[in-house]
Amino acid sequence: MAAPRHGVGRAEVYLAEGAYAPHRHDRYVIGFTTRGVQTFDYRGATRRAREGEAFLLHPDERHDGRPGTEAGFGYHCLYVAPREISRCLQGRPLPFLGDPVTAHPALLKAIRQALDAKVEQVEALQRHDLLCGLAWAMAEAAGPAIARRLQPDLKGMERARSLLLASLESGVAVEALEGVSGHDRWSLYRHFRALYGVSPHRYLTMRRLDRAQSLIAAGKGLAETAAACGFADQSHMTRWFRQAFGLSPGRWRKLAGPDAALGS
Repeated sequence: MAAPRHGVGRAEVYLAEGAYAPHRHDRYVIGFTTRGVQTFDYRGATRRAREGEAFLLHPDERHDGRPGTEAGFGYHCLYVAPREISRCLQGRPLPFLGDPVTAHPALLKAIRQALDAKVEQVEALQRHDLLCGLAWAMAEAAGPAIARRLQPDLKGMERARSLLLASLESGVAVEALEGVSGHDRWSLYRHFRALYGVSPHRYLTMRRLDRAQSLIAAGKGLAETAAACGFADQSHMTRWFRQAFGLSPGRWRKLAGPDAALGS
């Protein structure tokens, strides 16, 4: 697993036994199954991504993960921040694919190119090309319905997002978000979710968890980390951590290894 850079994280995982508990990311999870059968429950159905098949999970969709055979399974994937996709789509709503196991030719090509090129590591111009190729392939795979949905207020939501990032330890009142965004709380929720895939509250929580991952990877204790990241206590942080990543902080640290600050 590699640390996130420029809104993109990467994981190369083999799971021989055990399972991920049900959880939700606030990023797109996009990749290929490289070994065995990856089985997971997603949007009310059991899905299977076999070796060589691509998968794409939308932000904030609850899912789990487990081996589909005794041989276990492996996968390579990218965790892409929704803001990177919405920037490439120039503020259009985020693409949504109902079937997470995809065979769309343009999307398969774009996923492979982004993975092979190590999109999170390349220079800015190439990264822009790879991410925009991925974003537009996602929009094509999602179909024409995307054009009929809400056209969100990108500038207002960026102001709200900046305030959230500045308030990780203290938290922020909804009235303050209304003030900087120019939207009431109900409109704010709709516009924010259309651009970033999650509600403002969940976005704040996930950024706190990003910081927690970095501190845990650096060797900080769990109680100290919880206090530094705006959580009420260690158990509060652990509960959110498991809901977000499907693992306890301790197991996540062991699985991720020395470069553990994934921000998945």
